[in-house]
Amino acid sequence: MDTTFLPVTPDEVRAQGRDVPDFVYVTGDAYVDHPSFGPSIISRVLEAEGFLVAMLPQPDWRGTADFKKFGRPRLGFFVSAGNIDSMVAHYTAAKKRRGEDFYSPGCKAGLRPDRATIVYCNRIREAYGDVPIIIGGLEASLRRFAHYDYWDDKVRRSILVDARADLLSYGMGEASIARIAHLLDRGIPVKKIRDVRGTAFLGKRGDTVHFPTALGTDADGAPIGYDYDKLKTDKRAYAKAFAVQYENNDAVAGKAIVEYYDDRMLVQNPPQPPLEREELDRVYALPYTRTYHPMYESMGGVPAISEVKFSITHNRGCFGGCNFCALAFHQGRSVRSRSIESCVAEAKQIAAMPDFKGYIHDVGGPTANFRHPACEKQLKTGVCTNRKCLAPTVCKNLRADHREYVDLLRAIEAVPGVKKVFIRSGIRFDYLLADPDDTFFQKLVEDHVSGQLKVAPEHCAPNVLAHMGKPDVAVYDKFRKKFQTITEACGKKQFLVPYLMSSHPGSTLDDAIALALYTKRIGLAPEQVQDFYPTPGTASTVMYYTGLDPFTLKAIYTPTDYHEKKLQRALLQWRRRENHALIREGLIRAGREDALAELLGGGFQRGGTKPAPRKDTAKPHRGKRSGAAKGQEGGRKAPPKKAKTSASGASAGKKSIHSGKKR
Repeated sequence: MDTTFLPVTPDEVRAQGRDVPDFVYVTGDAYVDHPSFGPSIISRVLEAEGFLVAMLPQPDWRGTADFKKFGRPRLGFFVSAGNIDSMVAHYTAAKKRRGEDFYSPGCKAGLRPDRATIVYCNRIREAYGDVPIIIGGLEASLRRFAHYDYWDDKVRRSILVDARADLLSYGMGEASIARIAHLLDRGIPVKKIRDVRGTAFLGKRGDTVHFPTALGTDADGAPIGYDYDKLKTDKRAYAKAFAVQYENNDAVAGKAIVEYYDDRMLVQNPPQPPLEREELDRVYALPYTRTYHPMYESMGGVPAISEVKFSITHNRGCFGGCNFCALAFHQGRSVRSRSIESCVAEAKQIAAMPDFKGYIHDVGGPTANFRHPACEKQLKTGVCTNRKCLAPTVCKNLRADHREYVDLLRAIEAVPGVKKVFIRSGIRFDYLLADPDDTFFQKLVEDHVSGQLKVAPEHCAPNVLAHMGKPDVAVYDKFRKKFQTITEACGKKQFLVPYLMSSHPGSTLDDAIALALYTKRIGLAPEQVQDFYPTPGTASTVMYYTGLDPFTLKAIYTPTDYHEKKLQRALLQWRRRENHALIREGLIRAGREDALAELLGGGFQRGGTKPAPRKDTAKPHRGKRSGAAKGQEGGRKAPPKKAKTSASGASAGKKSIHSGKKR
């Protein structure tokens, strides 16, 4: 396929016979033209709609010169912080500054500002005044309402207010962005664009709202909404507001939501319907160059591409419903997937790349083994607002079926030049067990595990798992035993990599002790632990801030004290001798001296597990996870890490802004 990058200089715009582009796309990431990167998808969609888009990656935000580089665009600016929230990109869960940025050339940190969306928009306003500005991407999507900000430790206003942008595109933005572009092209003033699904805008109190509103209207016919002045001080009101937002984040049943800021009114229109199979196929068939722009070659390239270069994203959305995950708020809970033909066509493109060695690193997505909506009901009436599909138990209406996924994997395996297909995205093991047909489980273990398989039990304590929205640990125990049985029958040496989380809302010191004892008893020795990370757009973050479950409004114990979080973290890392004093303190504080000998005595006996690396870095992901411990199950020494078999996706994830991975 003959592909070229979109213009990044004024000369490249003029080479296309234009003085100025239709749109300038500002992004906080380096320019990587790959479908795991949201800005790449949106810019290619706009190109396919007939618009000339110039890319402005990582501009110098300290002045306006870079923002004037292309002149005033004919129709406006699109602004994104990049594939992940800029604060998550810059800071660890301990609020320490990261030294690397995988989305920047040479992994160099500091090439984008904190709160990049806001800063970029303010520079554009300084440069061009009332030029139309549309914001999108993960940072804008998850901060579209008043939101608790972990770094400021307060409830901040909607990012649309602080950015002074005209429109906010939330979720997967292809359809809404294309519609906005065509309306602007027809001469519709941006202030008049008020009826596009998947967008939010600021109006005046009393303005007409195009869609029915979630809370109805008052006696005067004005839409009822929460007031920011109340949300920033009343934690109960904040939790209730989040529940309303969560319940209306569905294209079938969702209604408009209103927030008030003095005399202004924030309106979120209902979500766009998810792209159906044929639409997704068209998006992924666009002419991506599938690499970073050559201007970065002398700078060491862009490390993020290594995570996804030889991987295929086959699905979107996640009905797993984990409370710590932002996917439900961004991609939604209704799953859609690409056709087998579309994925095979991408596999053929990958196989033709000169540096391809025969290994497809991943055929995955937010959750690798989802291919279709959880049940037929979701298509007719939307996702359930009063229960989850998989937790605490599997819904009786769930359609657990891996047959098409097996067909997809076999079709990609048959592509000339492909030696092996791995699955490196997370597998939802409770969904796997719900399928009465073991064909996929057997094939997964025999053919698609590159030494290690990522799964996410998260914890073992029932109380914590309930607040996470995860199934009982007995489900994980059943899965890991079956995985081991099949692995041994195949004569293989491969391992589970269980993700565990410390200090999640609901986790007491007793729960942390229970998790430590559980890991020791099953032979899992976590070495590197990340505390729960309160990022915008998750129910768990609401719990952390308010101390309330937003869905029940019941009080939840939340570990926020720094020293207690250290104790919980140390307990999970019981193998480290430097943690023994903290572990002893925690056990004595909890009155669990009986566990001293089990956790601290005798040393670690290799029997079933050795941990695998999991670093707290802002690598590409599908937007999914908030924090985890590294560890590995399997009974033998872990195999060496393979050079080019890392997980696909961008985030979150992944998770990616418009295409999906980690939280």
